[in-house]
Amino acid sequence: MPVLEQLEVLPQAEVGFQSLSIILPVINETISLERTVEIVLRDARQAIVEILIVICNKTTPQALAIINKLVESYPHLVVVHSQSLPFLGGALREAFDLARGGHTALMASDLETNPDELVQMIAAAKSHPDAIIQASRWRKGGSFTGYSPLKLILNRIFQMFFSALYGVRLTDMTFGYRIYPTRVIQRIAWEELRHPFLLECLIKPLRLGTPVIEVTSVWTARIEGESQNTFFRNFVYFRTGIKTRFANRKSLLKPEVVL
Repeated sequence: MPVLEQLEVLPQAEVGFQSLSIILPVINETISLERTVEIVLRDARQAIVEILIVICNKTTPQALAIINKLVESYPHLVVVHSQSLPFLGGALREAFDLARGGHTALMASDLETNPDELVQMIAAAKSHPDAIIQASRWRKGGSFTGYSPLKLILNRIFQMFFSALYGVRLTDMTFGYRIYPTRVIQRIAWEELRHPFLLECLIKPLRLGTPVIEVTSVWTARIEGESQNTFFRNFVYFRTGIKTRFANRKSLLKPEVVL
């Protein structure tokens, strides 16, 4: 098994956990979006500096109506950004640069990232402010509900492959439910535009020396709308993972970042 180089290219934080930006891309979520915002504010409002909702030209009128309602209810907390780059990766890349909190939470607005778990992840981030906090469906106590058997088998293969490739003991490297130190994600040169970005935005920080701590997560399939990720596009994750593993580490940073 290869050993991941522990080169600390990115600087460590000078202070601990102070505030959190939450990123929520929205296409067709309504009830799920409203419920997600309700839960995170119920449990962690004191920690949250902003909820950054990212929309695009495919965001439905029904979803926009809920977003407008949330802006009216929380005018100084809910911020809406209309993305320029396409697809999920483009939405997240733009949101990363806009985040104002000392830490940034990556979530979904369809309840597939369980908002009840965010308070546990914030506690972990407070204890380990320099680390990425990764939710894992494969840790003991985690689970999948509504996941197809074929996708479940492939997901397990993906996790085992990437864990071995990077020489780490992580169990869920493709699940987009995380808390990051914001300074980390704002210094990296991102490339992916589609769903493989969810892998890229874990493995690039890993290669740059950012520790990752996993917490248990329970996953349940969305109750409304439909996924924008096609089945065969999942295989692109392999290309992303292999390319990043063998890339020059300095090339992973934005050109303006000074080491």
